[in-house]
Amino acid sequence: MAEKIHLNTDHTTGNPKFPPTKSQLRPLYHPQALRTHRNRNHNRSRCCSCCLWLTFLLILILTIAAAACGVFYVMYSPHPPSFTVSSIKVSRFDITSGTSDNEINTRFNFTLTARNPNDDVTFLFDSVSVKAVSKEVEIGDGRMPAFVLDEKNVTWLRAVVVGNGRVVDDDSEVKLDLKKKRLVMVSVEFDTKVKLKIGRMETKKVKIRVVCKGIRFAPHGGKGVVAADTSDVKCDVDVRTKISRWTI
Repeated sequence: MAEKIHLNTDHTTGNPKFPPTKSQLRPLYHPQALRTHRNRNHNRSRCCSCCLWLTFLLILILTIAAAACGVFYVMYSPHPPSFTVSSIKVSRFDITSGTSDNEINTRFNFTLTARNPNDDVTFLFDSVSVKAVSKEVEIGDGRMPAFVLDEKNVTWLRAVVVGNGRVVDDDSEVKLDLKKKRLVMVSVEFDTKVKLKIGRMETKKVKIRVVCKGIRFAPHGGKGVVAADTSDVKCDVDVRTKISRWTI
């Protein structure tokens, strides 16, 4: 018995509907989507190229700057300034009598000599903070005004360091030195900022510390003025100059 085939009929036209063929089931071709995909790849490629060129230019600029700084440093070879303590006069260094025996009073007048060994470099110093220390105890402080140290020049700086009512412990060696009138050892610290100048070029300000050790004197009980011995004083300079940070 023959099998019956049922065909769908289009009610509007009356023609039978046949199932779609394989060619009709294939996806339609969309040229616009393909162009969009290609454009995205092209934009991504352009971004990568720009990043590579920017990286290359940055490396080139840094290389040129480093080479220029190296040549500049070799040409000028700036050396840090040197400092020496010319004289120190002690007008007061005693323990006050009264309610407390642990209060030390001091007064120093000193002269500091600064030398610039460079032919083409000028040092411009800010105001200087001064601190006197004995056996790790701060016994006085003071300040010096800002100053300029020209090429191959020597400058003398004067300052007063004072300490009133500085409290120390009972077992402090400073107190024992005073009571037993032993030789007192003192170091002086100078803290400031400085910048270098060569022609129209200047560096950024950097911190500098000068520590002068080896000052010694005998306590005099608050009578008269005593000149401290500075023959063995040595001043160390800690300056961190960044030659690469020049401004015009």
